[in-house]
Amino acid sequence: MESKINYKVFGEGEPVIIMHGLLGMLDNWQTFAKKLGQSHMVYTLDLRNHGKSFHHGEMDYPIMAEDLRQFMEDHHMFRANILGHSMGGKVAMEFALQNPDMVNRLMVADISPAKYPGGHEHILDAMRSANLESAEDRDEILKHLMNAIEDEGIVLFLMKNLSRNKGGGFRWKANLEAISDNYHNILDEVNSFDSFDAPTLFIKGGQSKYLSDPYIDPVKDLFSRSQIREIPDAGHWVHADAPAETMRLVKEFLDR
Repeated sequence: MESKINYKVFGEGEPVIIMHGLLGMLDNWQTFAKKLGQSHMVYTLDLRNHGKSFHHGEMDYPIMAEDLRQFMEDHHMFRANILGHSMGGKVAMEFALQNPDMVNRLMVADISPAKYPGGHEHILDAMRSANLESAEDRDEILKHLMNAIEDEGIVLFLMKNLSRNKGGGFRWKANLEAISDNYHNILDEVNSFDSFDAPTLFIKGGQSKYLSDPYIDPVKDLFSRSQIREIPDAGHWVHADAPAETMRLVKEFLDR
């Protein structure tokens, strides 16, 4: 099996690589990437077991950081600005700690290096229990997810993972079996004996708990030149809740 990362590229200039969160895909960041592409060459990636990228039974942060290193090498990139959201932010942090010479500036959207408690188990269960093969239309699956999850925003986000089969029925783009099997690794901390000493921006959603006080200490320990900027009205998906403010913070940071 060829282990290729699916990606899109926008614009030209200094490279920026963007990585999505759990159960997301590169399309989540496409509008943002197109605008940032007016001043930079922006690569959006599907991480392994997500979107149109390859499926594999193994999945943790060192492995996904190695996927990123291999992607950069394949595209003759020796150094780039790296932006990751949530799970993608942890991949970005792991990569920066292991390959500091390959990162110009690091940007992390609403996640800390810390270990987190679970919370997605019922979402994964709902997706896995959907009767995809016999469903006649998307609405059947939408209703199933709404009954199980009861959060329209999350359900509409998950529905972007749904793909129709040519022979009838549907399938999830994400490899739910591998994600479920490795969920403990996705919750795990990012750690290193060394700190990352290049400029680092953490963007905190003011309505999110992912960068609340209990999770701040590892940021300071591992990222010596980090700053945390809060967007008060945004939740965990800062780029969707406050796209203009997220763009302003990212561009100011990159242009410094």
